[in-house]
Amino acid sequence: MRIKWLENPNIDFMGKRKIAYAVSSVLVLVGLISLLLRLTPLGSLFGIRQTWSIDFTGGRLVQVYVEAPIDQVRSATIKMGLRAEIQNVGQAHEFLIKYKEDVEPDSLVRGLERILGKKVRLDRAEHVGPKIGAELREKALILTIVGLLVILFYIWLRFDILFGLAATIALFHDVIITWGLHSLFGFETDMTVIAALLTLIGYSINDSIVVADRVREYLGRFRLIDVSPKDLERIFNDAINSTLSRTVITSFTTFIVVFSLLLFGGPVLFNFAFILTVGVFVGTYSSIFVVSSLVLDWRLRGLRRKGK
Repeated sequence: MRIKWLENPNIDFMGKRKIAYAVSSVLVLVGLISLLLRLTPLGSLFGIRQTWSIDFTGGRLVQVYVEAPIDQVRSATIKMGLRAEIQNVGQAHEFLIKYKEDVEPDSLVRGLERILGKKVRLDRAEHVGPKIGAELREKALILTIVGLLVILFYIWLRFDILFGLAATIALFHDVIITWGLHSLFGFETDMTVIAALLTLIGYSINDSIVVADRVREYLGRFRLIDVSPKDLERIFNDAINSTLSRTVITSFTTFIVVFSLLLFGGPVLFNFAFILTVGVFVGTYSSIFVVSSLVLDWRLRGLRRKGK
């Protein structure tokens, strides 16, 4: 079955770029505020809890087997005075319990057996110190920023500095909005979130490169010194429209996969799937309305300086 509007699209994307700038500015601002309140001590001033997981703040990770529903296990940990994160892993009655309180794994097992009235088997116990957690958090943030800067350098060599700067801005835009929305809902940031953000960076830059390559191809057909601002805007629109079918099909098929993981992947994959589900939309949007729009406006500014 053919999609008629993708066969020969003629959408004025660049004519809507000021609206897109406004939308992006609001979403980035909301994302930044959410990240500042959820991931820094600033939130404690307003009574907002931090959402770093024990991977980054320190705590205990205990895996147990007990033939009881997860709701009963969660209720039991609450009665023990623990603010624990509990997930089903592996078998139906295999639970991963994460908590920050100073309670030994053996004491946790005894407490669960006493409250649940059932035998509890301890399969794994790990302890993450606060110093190690802080180092992991610092390295995760550095890794994300370094990845963005390396991509800037690559795009600069592959295309030009304008596309490189625009693509890097778009990546920061994607990460802030997606991660900000994740933290806005109060979901914890763990190692899977960092992995998902790095995956999102790779996905988003791939889409940006496809659009940028087609724009460069179309620009190569003209002498920019002879192009008027109106013609330049039309060239960008034609280039984006020519990649629209590829963009929509790729994004849609990717969305089906990650949304399926979000629905059926369970708690262990939830953070990863949530980041990518939101990121598919944000990354596709930014390739058109951030990368292309910024490069167009920068080139239009250059034409105005030449008296065009």
